[in-house]
Parts: sequence; C-alpha cells; structure tokens
Amino acid sequence: MAYNAALNTVYNHYLTTYAPKRSTTQYDTHKKSELRSIYNSIVKLNKEAPLYILDSSKESREFAVGLKENARALRNTIASLGGLDEDEMLGKKAAYSSNENIVSASYVGEGVTDAAVPPIQIEVTALASNQVNLGAFLPSDEKIALTPDAYSFDITINDLSYEFQYNTREGETNRDLQERLSRLISNADIGITADILEDGKGNSSLRLTSAASGLKNDKNLIFSVSDDKTSKRAGTVDYLGISFMSREPSNAEFLLNGEPRSASSNHFTIDKMYEITLNGISSVEGETAEVGLKTDLDSLTDNVGNLISGYNSFIRAAAEYLDLHPKSGRLLGEMDHITRYYQNDLEKLGFSFESNGQLSIDDNVFKDSILDDENRAQFSTIKDFTNSILRKTNQISLNPMEYVDKTIVAYKNPGHNFATPYITSNYSGMLFNSYC
Repeated sequence: MAYNAALNTVYNHYLTTYAPKRSTTQYDTHKKSELRSIYNSIVKLNKEAPLYILDSSKESREFAVGLKENARALRNTIASLGGLDEDEMLGKKAAYSSNENIVSASYVGEGVTDAAVPPIQIEVTALASNQVNLGAFLPSDEKIALTPDAYSFDITINDLSYEFQYNTREGETNRDLQERLSRLISNADIGITADILEDGKGNSSLRLTSAASGLKNDKNLIFSVSDDKTSKRAGTVDYLGISFMSREPSNAEFLLNGEPRSASSNHFTIDKMYEITLNGISSVEGETAEVGLKTDLDSLTDNVGNLISGYNSFIRAAAEYLDLHPKSGRLLGEMDHITRYYQNDLEKLGFSFESNGQLSIDDNVFKDSILDDENRAQFSTIKDFTNSILRKTNQISLNPMEYVDKTIVAYKNPGHNFATPYITSNYSGMLFNSYC
C-alpha cells in the first residue's frame, strides 16, 4: 500500500508538471485482456532493446511525457468516434441542436437507430450558477491592519474542511496579502478559485468562486469560510470580509418536452442518450431547442472532421519540439509517410494535404463522394488510414523514449537475449528522478 501511494504521488507530480493538461476520459480504462496485451508487448520490446544512455535534461522529460500524453489523446479521440474495432470505427451517431444559443448536445448512447431515439424539446428558464464570496474592498497600497503573526482560516466544501495557514509580514500591504491568499487558495485545487477584483478607486477585494454550481442535498451553499475554530490566530475572515456571499448558487431550471426539470449543473445527460449543455435562457416563453440525431451521413462527416482535428492537434504538438528535439522531426516524417500512403484515395473524398503536415476536408465534397456509387468504396480507405494512425499512437504510447535523444552503448547478443525491464525503467525512472 505504501508503495502504491508513493507511485501515485510521483505519477501525479509528473502529470501536473510536464504533461499537457488533459482530462481523464472513459477511454482511459482498460480490460484485463488489454493490459495483458500491453504487458506482452513491453516484454517483447525489452527483449530486443539495446542499452543506451539517455539525455536526462528537463526538456527531454517534458518532450517524452508530452509525446506519450498527446498520443493517448489522439487514441482517445479515435475511440470516441465509435470505438477501436474496425466494424464500429467512425460509426458514432452525432446529435444536433436547433438552437445552439440555448442548448448544445452530443450523443452518448450506443447501438441504436434513429427511430429508437426520438427528438426532444428543451426550453431553458434559468441557468445554474456557482457561489461567489466577495470580500471587503480595502485600500490596495495601505499596510494591513493585522498584527504580524501566524494566521489560519478554514474553507469547508463538500463536507470537507481545509485549513489555510500563512504568516503576515511587517510592511505588507492589503494587495500583497490578497494576492498571496489568492494563489494559496487557487493552487490548493479544492474546487474554489480566488482572484482580485478592483473598484477603480484604488481599492481591491479578494473574490472566491466555486467551480461547482447548483445546490445538492437541500443545502443552501456550496462552501463556507470561517476562522472560529482554526488552529492558528483568527482575524483573517473578518478583516478581508471573505465570508460574505455575494451570489448564491442556484440550479438550472428547464422544461423537457413540456415537463419542468431542474439540474445542479448546466451540463448533464438525459436518459443516457444525450449529453446536454445549457448555454442560455430562452428569450421568450415557449422558445425551445430541438435535440435529436443527425443522419448517418452527417454523423459520419462530423466524425471524420473530429478525426482530422485530433490528428492536426497531435501534429502541432509534435512540431513544437522541433527546435530542441530534432528527433520529433523523425516522428513527423513517419506520420507524413502514413498519410501520403493514402493520399490519392483520400483526396478523392475531399481531403487536402497541407504543407505543414496537417489535413483539412471539404465537407460538401466528402458527402458527394460518399453518395457517389463509384467513390463509396473509397470509404474503407478512411478506416484503413484511421487504423494506421491508431497503431502508431499505440506504438508511441508504449515507447515514447524511441524519439528522445540517446546514445547506444551496446546491442544485445542476437539469439541469446532475454527480457529485461530496461526500456520501461528509463521512462518510469525519469519520473522518479524528477520527483526526487
């Protein structure tokens, strides 16, 4: 247990320090069979790998971690468009909204036909709001009135209480204290952000805003601030006035097919079919947005567009390292080789190949090509292309160190080699070196 906790701490450290800021998705979970396949691939890779000395600079760590995470993101993009099996690939249904100013939607159901998911009507009467506590406006340049000492205050959110401790310094101004506490609270990542608000008259206030919105479990607030029972000296809350709630949290209110509904967030799912985001309030009573499924052709066009967007994001990310890591040019060359292999067939479907390695597509040409009997068979080329990209992302995720600058020291004895953890130790060891 102690080992797992330490490993988890290290992993979180390297992700927050070096990795691109990407959220975890359902596609980051794996079956036992998938994990077993990855393990077998690692064993085979290690068995043939030579010994080498790595460039252990901070830039190389950032490059390796970023490369692996960007490859993971592209793989997840492909998975989100229907799945990783060839039969399901790019087959995900897409949803439409007749009024994006009120509601936007995406389809999250599986394996249904258009007839099984009838369109729905949504009228929005109120949006969910988060809680805002606004502190007192104090003269920014005046020295704080708190006696130099160790202070603390508590923020309670989701039934958990977090204590924040700090020391006041001689000569510190109100603005200095507000900025210091703003960083302290925001960096704690407890679901509250803090910033400084100015009134244009030389005064400033510390503002606390909850990341969550709405009300749950019959509560009338999301968080509270106090220093009544804190471990250090009290006085911060009264002095800064940060216990004052300037905006109460509220739930979203809407009509679903004429029936009143509420939600604690502006983002929610309906019947495990539609993922809904409320963007605005209906301007007049009775104004609704219709949400339903697009046609198969429109869904396919959206999926191909999302595939190209994910591919281009990966290419742009790899290109950012060209100056410091010339081997990223090798990766770009390999990706370009994959796309050029399918170029002739893809161009017939409306694809365009840019000079910077990125792709674009003309939706109208694509739709006309798919409807054309002569070109319809070319659609299999898109799946072949997607499969090739998928295999490449798996290869990069398995061994991002392939593209890091390194000096080969010795090759293993052909025919008499055995599996070692050397390759994977380079990557994981790099993380521990950074953390320690």
